[in-house]
Amino acid sequence: MRALLLGALLSLQTALPGHAEAPPPFPPPLTLDQVMTAALSANPALAAARLGRAEAQVRGEVARQRPNPELSIEEARDYPRDSAGLSVPIERGGKRRRRIALAEAQARSNEAEIARLEAQTRNEVRRAYFALAAAQRRAAEAAELQSLAERARDAARARFEAGDVPRLDVLQAELSAAQGAGEADKARGLLAGARADLNALLRRPPDDPLVVSDLLDAGKVPPAQAAVDLALRSSTELSVLDLGLAQQKAQVELARAEAVPDLTAAAGVTHYSPPDFTWGWRASLAVPLRIFTRGAQVRLEEATLARLQAERDAAAARVRGEVWSAAANAEVQRQAYLRYRDEILPRAAEVERLAEDSYRSGQTGLVALLQSLQSVHDLRLQAVQAGIDYQNALADLERAIGAPLP
Repeated sequence: MRALLLGALLSLQTALPGHAEAPPPFPPPLTLDQVMTAALSANPALAAARLGRAEAQVRGEVARQRPNPELSIEEARDYPRDSAGLSVPIERGGKRRRRIALAEAQARSNEAEIARLEAQTRNEVRRAYFALAAAQRRAAEAAELQSLAERARDAARARFEAGDVPRLDVLQAELSAAQGAGEADKARGLLAGARADLNALLRRPPDDPLVVSDLLDAGKVPPAQAAVDLALRSSTELSVLDLGLAQQKAQVELARAEAVPDLTAAAGVTHYSPPDFTWGWRASLAVPLRIFTRGAQVRLEEATLARLQAERDAAAARVRGEVWSAAANAEVQRQAYLRYRDEILPRAAEVERLAEDSYRSGQTGLVALLQSLQSVHDLRLQAVQAGIDYQNALADLERAIGAPLP
């Protein structure tokens, strides 16, 4: 049945009034994994974030640099006439090691940001994918209703010509067929919009042919506690905060190291200072005096670290509650859709067939047939809505977890 509906949908999508040419073939349905892979490789925000890897590498090279020595050459009119000196800064307190550690923490934070953007992109693609799947289903259901209404119209005309029903039945059937055609047109418009949304995520032209698998029962809902454990273990949001904490801890250690004063050792030679000497030498050791700086930078970095830790703890508590709630809601939506799929829709299809057979045999009137067809159509649309509600609930759960669903 689903294959027939999809075939009817594709023929309606490509047919043009008054056009006798065969419609162009549509590509085979894409799976969610195929669309996800294409979207992750085409996303410009992810491409920009990945460029940060080269930036992080250069930042590490900068952190590994040592202070440059300074060479000074002087010539004067007084004595000594010529002098040359070389001064070398000497870092103390492990500043270079702390700079390297900070650069490495920043690189890990960039990788966490890439993972966060990937999770965000996956969530957007999941929603757009199943929105298109639901639009395909709705368009197929509208096409099927239109076909049934046209068959009812043809049956009413045949019975009217045979003298079995009044002209009113024909008018009612024609009105129902016209309404079905209007709903089919509307469904095709919504389908084009859903396709354009997914094409935009794939960086493709909005009107590119695109068909996805319409299995709205795809995916599984993990138990609530398992989902919470997965979130605390794999959440990209918490990972970004954790690596931000690690980066701030490295910043604190660097601030403490920078509070240790550096030394500057200098040595030089002098020339021509008669009558004392022709060649002389000099040496010095300079130490900065920490008079006006008294550790404020260290206290600032420590206060920032405490704030980030509190924010991380608050985020973890929020994630626990959101994941538990989202998992419970997803399971409810799954059960609702399965009831439609396994119980309601099979009975609805039987009612539809019996109603049409009863009208053709003269056992029931046209009004009863049209009401039955409309009721079955409404049930199928409700089933599609239940399916998209389930997929949106899965997307909400995936977003709350901050990592792909297992």
